Amino acid sequence: MKLSIVIPTKNEEILLPRLLESIRGQSFQDYEIIVADAHSTDDTVKIAEHYGARVVEGGMPGPGRNRGAIVAQGEIVAFFDADALLPNEHFLNDCLAEMDREHLDVATCKLTPLEPTGVDRVFHHTYNAFAVATEKLRPHAWGGCILARRHVHHGIKGFDEEVVFAEDHDYVQRAEKNGYTFGVLRAHPIGVSIRRMEKDGRLSIALKYLFCELYMMTKGPMKKNYFTYEMGGEEKKDREKTDAVV
Repeated sequence: MKLSIVIPTKNEEILLPRLLESIRGQSFQDYEIIVADAHSTDDTVKIAEHYGARVVEGGMPGPGRNRGAIVAQGEIVAFFDADALLPNEHFLNDCLAEMDREHLDVATCKLTPLEPTGVDRVFHHTYNAFAVATEKLRPHAWGGCILARRHVHHGIKGFDEEVVFAEDHDYVQRAEKNGYTFGVLRAHPIGVSIRRMEKDGRLSIALKYLFCELYMMTKGPMKKNYFTYEMGGEEKKDREKTDAVV
């Protein structure tokens, strides 16, 4: 098998079907889907199984990705977040072809916001430019789209589960330090949800990542929890309360 797709989830019944439909519609079909679920209380697991995914016990994003990769059979493991969206039917085929053509061991994609405002476009364009500019110096990757050759993932012992923030950047930086080749794929940007920006605030997120970047440059991986992080979507009961109020 060429590709294993690993998706960490928690209460993602709303957005997960959109991602799984975009995977189902790919021209490339030599893949398996593994959903690492962190004890969802909604229909996430049922939806994953309906689409033929193998469901394993997950946790926070880093540990969840690791649990999925343990059972992965593919030559390459693609880590996607449940709120991502593959932009067209050639995404997987073109990204994998570029990895092979450029002899990359680990890769990420540029990002494009789904249902964006003008500010969101600027935010994501700035991140993309930064990621491309630093790809050969100090790699950065959004955890919602990382592709790694399976032997590389196991070679660096996966995501460091002691890292509580920016575990995705730490992952690709450790891969580069261990002699593996990293690159930002040019084939297609992946669609990403802006729900966290809307929930936490765009300025707040920008400041968090600036703080994290400075912290990692001066002290190393962030293993102390300075921020509150809630994984995934809301529980069904919370959504129902919100809908009732509205």
